[in-house]
Amino acid sequence: MSLLLPIGIGLALIAMFVGFERALSSDTQRLDERLLRYGARRLVIVDEETGETRQQSAAAAAVTGTVSRAIQGRSFADALQGDLARADLKLTAAEFLVIQSLLTLILGLVGAIILQNPFALFLLGAVGFYLPKMWVGRRQSGRLRAFNDQLADTIALMGNSLRSGMSLLQSMEMISREGTPPVGPEFSRVVREVGLGLSPQDALLHLVRRIRSDDLDLAVIAIMVQHEVGGNLSRILDTIATTIRERVKLKGEIRSITAQQRMAGYILAGLPLFVAGALMLLTPKYIMAFFDPVGPWTILPVIGVIGILIGFAIIQKIVAIEV
Repeated sequence: MSLLLPIGIGLALIAMFVGFERALSSDTQRLDERLLRYGARRLVIVDEETGETRQQSAAAAAVTGTVSRAIQGRSFADALQGDLARADLKLTAAEFLVIQSLLTLILGLVGAIILQNPFALFLLGAVGFYLPKMWVGRRQSGRLRAFNDQLADTIALMGNSLRSGMSLLQSMEMISREGTPPVGPEFSRVVREVGLGLSPQDALLHLVRRIRSDDLDLAVIAIMVQHEVGGNLSRILDTIATTIRERVKLKGEIRSITAQQRMAGYILAGLPLFVAGALMLLTPKYIMAFFDPVGPWTILPVIGVIGILIGFAIIQKIVAIEV
């Protein structure tokens, strides 16, 4: 039994590093396409993995395969896969769940062994469980913000290309070649879907479901309406680009004005929890008086957490100004 813990932690670290390596590895598809313009041979990456690394990769693949079969067809797995795609992470839902579980287990065991405190197991385990979700959420929101910042110029470019005589598909193909991430890769996917047999309108609707941008939704609705009733699409896109540009400018001003209030909400909500967690790890006897089932102060932690949540929700509601 004394050897099981180090072996388990070692395997967990190996699987975690393999997952992170795959998530952060660079994509060679664009380099491959550029090299094919100048030569007939496709780029070949020489595999220099050792036998030990291959065995570790095979073990990690077996674990993720088992998890994938277990969550196949579940609604939460589909939602998680959509969140990973919107965050531009090259991970499957099974791989993300394995990394999340291993990180929860590792941090919980490290806290329980090093700090010699059973509460550290739950506290650091909760940190390990929610940390990957927070990472995905931040990448997703950052990618959405970058897409919205580039969308006005992209729509204006699309309108100019339509005015010069290009079709809608040709203009999107030009954007997919010339656009920077995340606009370029997303429109490249739209062009590939059209090449596989979808109509441009359906491919744009798939783009709206992936990005979930109100400004993009407005532009796609305008394109759909023009496709049904006709009209000057280039002029419509120019008007939408101007509207989106003004909205992005106004949203930036609002975020700058409300930055202090939003940060104050996070600090006021997190500071009591941080202090309680630190006291629970350092002096558990001092803080455990609040959790005594027969003591007079049992209701105070519940009231405190409810008050913190209500205050945080009110602050977020005040600073959430819709444009």
